[in-house]
Amino acid sequence: MRVLVTGAASGIGRGVAEFLASRGHHIIVTDINFTHAEVVAKVIGDKGQSAEAFALNVTSQAEVNRVAERLNGRIDVLINNAGVQHVESLENFPMDKWEFLTQVMLVGVARLTQAFLQGMKDNDYGRIINIGSIHALVASPYKTAYIAAKHGLLGFSKSLALEIADSNITVNTLCPAYVKTPLVEQQIASQAKEHGITEEEVINNIMLEPMPKKSFIEIEELAGTCEFLLSDYAKNITAQAIALDGGWTAR
Repeated sequence: MRVLVTGAASGIGRGVAEFLASRGHHIIVTDINFTHAEVVAKVIGDKGQSAEAFALNVTSQAEVNRVAERLNGRIDVLINNAGVQHVESLENFPMDKWEFLTQVMLVGVARLTQAFLQGMKDNDYGRIINIGSIHALVASPYKTAYIAAKHGLLGFSKSLALEIADSNITVNTLCPAYVKTPLVEQQIASQAKEHGITEEEVINNIMLEPMPKKSFIEIEELAGTCEFLLSDYAKNITAQAIALDGGWTAR
């Protein structure tokens, strides 16, 4: 299958891309940083697996159109993973950053999905997997933009799933608790500064405190869930928020 992953140059995106490449899929590695995307595609290729790289800023309609045209509008799987974070109280939150977060994680998802949806319909197969967050289901302070975007992602996914329910296309959102990525490392540092505590205290007393299993989610867990959603066994799983949260939302 042809699998396009956004934000695939690092973190969750890179992990999912490399995992699915190892399962025989052709990976379209996209990222705003083309140099880093090329590195990931080369790493995959050097293992005898299949990948190509594209520069892609999901906030740019022109860039989305360019990539879609280069691919003739045809992919089998779209994994909307690109994400950014800014941790700050709303009173001090720069509004341009607030808007940018929603552009990347909500509007950008709609842009990419719109660009490839008709091709999936024509091929009578499609899997749209949105990488959400535990914060698509619950809230935390100092993350109003991120949480608004991720909550909106759930609504988008459910609504689209209903629109295309008569096709062999599914739309689901994965909602992991904290994954140890560069983005989360930045959050740890930001929250330590915001609260005036150590980074270890952020991890133990804020990030992992609500999670009964007290563990970061591994990227392989997300990648394996994506692989399952690609299969025929998951053909009727759609419009779902799939929590990988160590029991967080059971409380």
